[in-house]
Amino acid sequence: MIQRSPGLTEAEIWNHLSEVYDPEVPVLTVIDLGIVREIQIVNGVINIVITPTYSGCPAMNIIEQDINAKLMEKGIDDFNVETVLTPAWTTEWMSKEGKAKLKEYGIAPPSIGADNSGKPEECPNCGSKDTQLKSEFGSTACKALYVCESCKEPFDYFKCH
Repeated sequence: MIQRSPGLTEAEIWNHLSEVYDPEVPVLTVIDLGIVREIQIVNGVINIVITPTYSGCPAMNIIEQDINAKLMEKGIDDFNVETVLTPAWTTEWMSKEGKAKLKEYGIAPPSIGADNSGKPEECPNCGSKDTQLKSEFGSTACKALYVCESCKEPFDYFKCH
């Protein structure tokens, strides 16, 4: 049975989108990341605005497909997904829950830090503040590679921007 959009609320759509995960960091939803910028329902048509973490982010096509699939799975067929580049995405749009999920997953969450260095506050593995940048680029363009000098473990850091 097709669920027509006129009876849906924005809150229900946000809830559905909280089931769509980032293909590069599978513990984060598109809501955790803050890439869903706006949801509007106009004349029964749902308009979803998303912003990539980086322009040219290779995951955005998959994310858009996953949003489409999730809404269709929920029986919703009157919707549009629009990608906008301005304003540019910032790590400030990430939820507190998303940052906590990153740390639990072993990726240092973005942090300006008390010293404004833009480096990780601590190793996500052992909590040490003694970390060293090894590469500006980690497993994806939005991450940098660090090594903890205490536990000697490498880890990704979700770069601030």
